[in-house]
Amino acid sequence: MQAIILAAGMGKRLKELTEDNTKCMVRVNGVPLIDRTLGQLEKRGLDRIVVVVGYCGDKLIEHIDSLGLSTPIEYIRNDIFNKTNNIYSLWLAHDQLCEDDTLLLESDLIFEESVLDLLIDDPRPNLALVDKYESWMDGTCVKTCDEGYILDFISGKNFKFSDTDDYYKTVNIYKFSRDFSNHQYVPFLKAYCEALGNNEYYEQVLKVIAMLDRSMIQTKKLTGQRWYEIDDAQDLDIAQSLFPAENQSRYELVGSRYGGYWRYPGMLDFCYLVNPYYPPKKMISEMENSFETLLRQYPSGLRVNRILAAKNFEVGYANITVGNGAAELINALMSEISGKIGIIRPTFEEYPNRCSEEIVTFTPSNDDFTYTVEDIKEFFGDKDISALFLINPDNPSGNYIPTKDVRELVSWAADKGIKIVVDESFSDFADEDCHTLLDTGYINKNSHLTVIKSISKSHGVPGLRLGIAASGDTQLIDKLSAKVSIWNINSFGEFYMQIFEKYRKDYERSLELLRAERKRLFAKLSGIDGIRPIPSQANYIMAEITAGISAGELAEKMLADNVLIKDLSSKIGDGRQFIRVAVRNEQENDIMLDSLKKNLLK
Repeated sequence: MQAIILAAGMGKRLKELTEDNTKCMVRVNGVPLIDRTLGQLEKRGLDRIVVVVGYCGDKLIEHIDSLGLSTPIEYIRNDIFNKTNNIYSLWLAHDQLCEDDTLLLESDLIFEESVLDLLIDDPRPNLALVDKYESWMDGTCVKTCDEGYILDFISGKNFKFSDTDDYYKTVNIYKFSRDFSNHQYVPFLKAYCEALGNNEYYEQVLKVIAMLDRSMIQTKKLTGQRWYEIDDAQDLDIAQSLFPAENQSRYELVGSRYGGYWRYPGMLDFCYLVNPYYPPKKMISEMENSFETLLRQYPSGLRVNRILAAKNFEVGYANITVGNGAAELINALMSEISGKIGIIRPTFEEYPNRCSEEIVTFTPSNDDFTYTVEDIKEFFGDKDISALFLINPDNPSGNYIPTKDVRELVSWAADKGIKIVVDESFSDFADEDCHTLLDTGYINKNSHLTVIKSISKSHGVPGLRLGIAASGDTQLIDKLSAKVSIWNINSFGEFYMQIFEKYRKDYERSLELLRAERKRLFAKLSGIDGIRPIPSQANYIMAEITAGISAGELAEKMLADNVLIKDLSSKIGDGRQFIRVAVRNEQENDIMLDSLKKNLLK
């Protein structure tokens, strides 16, 4: 068996990375794509590797020759690479294609080694490697039956997003038998080039063959193996998080993206903290029905969005403003705070990270990081702070202070001349019936109080980026509003706030479901040796790892199962090992629990 690699393209979309190098010389975590591919092929004991070069061909040949591979390498030059597509590059290799069974690869791919074995070990002679279509994929798709025959090649003009459940994306790795190349593929390749020219794609020939005889080529479906096609800088960034170097942590590379995990097929994200039971399907359908209008229209602006927020949270217009996520408002708020500020740790670090003032930190001394209003008053009573920040429930501990006690703290702060900021981003998940300070009369009587709330988290819509700030200090609210753009909320976020009232009962029901699943998940975690969960009133559970494995190691191993959890090592900082897991639905939580149990034992 031999391999043919098509590496003549210019890779224009990678811009400066391919100014003087072909695309396959682009480095993923320091390793050129071609080095990785050739190294994987070298281990398969092939008779030869044929590389079709074009753009910067001499430089590529020189580089490959310097690698010292034992597998014989042959080169074919495509001198008109800038005028042709891959059908011509493959046609140039048609003699070699007819001489042996062939693995055909594009040079801009990165993949697990096991991907090659899937093709080599399969007894079927002619295979197209395919993967279930995901939204990040681009290029040729096929429909296939259970027996693996290709029913149809889906061109761009015939692509229907409504049919994507039936689509498989070609990975651009194929296996062709010598007989197939001699008697079917190469004759059709020649005829296609003569009829339609050289500026086409070789997949078109496969489409013609499949239409005439489905039995000629079948599909080999991936079952979770990692691969990526690198066409631009964003693809490269994704690939670097999928394929770390030996001395790199994939967990850290993935985590550094702070989201966008929909680009990772099958990943279950237990780091980001959202409501898994909301919004309901009917609400999503209503938004989908208005998608084109929302996409093409400007949002109304901050004034209207403040009206909508005031309606939804039942406070006065003058008392509330809306942010592009709570983070935007936190950033604006911190610039209005002066003097020493009080922080309780471990906590959500967005507040101290945005603070330029001196920070006074209270860290509970007990194993569960729990604290009460009395603990807060005792610690900060003589610290001469000008502002106090309370995240309730706290993140990551899930510690919760009942609303009546928070009101006591608000009164204490007033007596001490301290401004108080209460972040209620997770308060809706608490068991008690009354879990908010958002009441017009109350906040107007306590103008030193500011309430921050992330709608993204409690409502399960992080992609909309919505948050609010409310206060009886209307001058502060005006200042925060002035610090953000007039169109800081897009049309989708505005429409969501506009229709929310119709779905309030669904929201309340989602909170009930979350609380029940949190209770079940806590019980399950409590039954696992090597982990000690901490009671929580939020939509996440913090747990200490006692099994002798670090939180980082555990997170890395669970990521190999496509489960992303939060390593709290840097947040805790005392040598003990803690993780945090979001509360998702029962099925997803059970997958996480299985991965957790398996990897704690290693």
